[in-house]
Amino acid sequence: MVDLPGPRAASARPEGNRAAPSRRGVLRASLASAAVLLGGGALAGCGSAAAASDPRTVRMWDLFSGADGALLDELVDIARPDMPGTRVERTVLEWGTPYYTKLAMASAGGRGPDVAISHMSRLAGYAPLGLLDPWDTDLLAEFGVRDEDFADPVWSRTQYRDRTYAVPLDTHPFIVFFHPDTAREAGLLTGDGDLDQDAFSTPERFLEAGRELARASGEQGIAFGYANDSAQGWRLFYGLYRQTGNDFDLPTGGRATADLDAMAEVIAFMQKLVDGRTNPRRLDYPAAIAAFTNRQTGMILSGEWELGTFRAADPKVGAAPFPTVFGTPAVYADSHSFVLPRRPDPDGAHRRRTHQAVAAILKAGQVWAKAGHIPAYQPVTRTRDYARLEPQARYARAADHVVLDPAVWFAGAGSDFQNSMSQVLQQSMLDGLAPDRAARAMVERMNTALSQPSPA
Repeated sequence: MVDLPGPRAASARPEGNRAAPSRRGVLRASLASAAVLLGGGALAGCGSAAAASDPRTVRMWDLFSGADGALLDELVDIARPDMPGTRVERTVLEWGTPYYTKLAMASAGGRGPDVAISHMSRLAGYAPLGLLDPWDTDLLAEFGVRDEDFADPVWSRTQYRDRTYAVPLDTHPFIVFFHPDTAREAGLLTGDGDLDQDAFSTPERFLEAGRELARASGEQGIAFGYANDSAQGWRLFYGLYRQTGNDFDLPTGGRATADLDAMAEVIAFMQKLVDGRTNPRRLDYPAAIAAFTNRQTGMILSGEWELGTFRAADPKVGAAPFPTVFGTPAVYADSHSFVLPRRPDPDGAHRRRTHQAVAAILKAGQVWAKAGHIPAYQPVTRTRDYARLEPQARYARAADHVVLDPAVWFAGAGSDFQNSMSQVLQQSMLDGLAPDRAARAMVERMNTALSQPSPA
């Protein structure tokens, strides 16, 4: 993980008879300025959930609405016996920049909730700024949650300067969904109904599998909704690029290091994947969803979070980890995680109650798995009940090979960085921008981001 510098308070000099600001006041102002940069703009009226006086209530901010929101309510309800005397009060905020702006501003002022949900990919923009407090891992262990209970690729991202700043609730990877009857007719299933990963194990085999799916479906093979989308192109590209065995070196204040040939190879494959011959050429996100649910395509490249939508259209829908196309297992993903917004003087007893509540919620993760998310607390995924979940149990092993966005302050879920990268990829897939030129354009945009001063 990129080791960003911690927050610095600028030196202050008294002017005339005006008293110099306190160190805490300078720090608060610095954090507020950083919060604006992270969120993209100031957001007034953050509120003060921490001011409420009921010591039995753990106040949580999250971004789950709709079916996921209802499922989280169910999860909290089932977890209640393991947190006796505690009530979890949810506040649901708008996904994306509005959520992260409000979280940053509230944390900067020490007015945040007791606990909040954050994408793990955003941690590098919060922990180094002092916007979060670390978790007490000994206290979590007392309640039955230990670091060895999580997959290493996810747990390693919770760390900053040897402290734990996030507790993962789930892993939500970018995977493949398919109609089993179509995939079987195309000869792409194993005897036990799993996707034959070997049939997708090179770019050439992947494209041929798309052609077989098109023949079996009678229309087209593989849907991918990327046009005018702010993240889908990047999700597919970054997972495939990491499969080449490469990553980006993005030093703060420096210049990006990347394998341009590997980038171009991945982009060329993505162009062929949406060439309009066997797979749809120009699909936005809703159109791709519709093409798959209407059985116009036999497969779709998408996030597991769409399981509910696909299962409503086809109760027997299949799913699998994203195939290893370029040699090294890697699956693009993110993780909804619990974080502790900064509190200047946290109450020890209430922090203990918060740790207990989060541990209880993690241990009830079987409920959360209904949405398609892979519970990060692995004792859940090792149970017989989880093994019976279809198709969730068939892609659970993706958690062992997940890769999250680069650990830099400007990347992560809902970021301008993802949008910027996806714009270049769309130019390549839609307008024919040459792969080598697209690769160079992406690196230049990375360099532009690196040239901007980190809020730290």
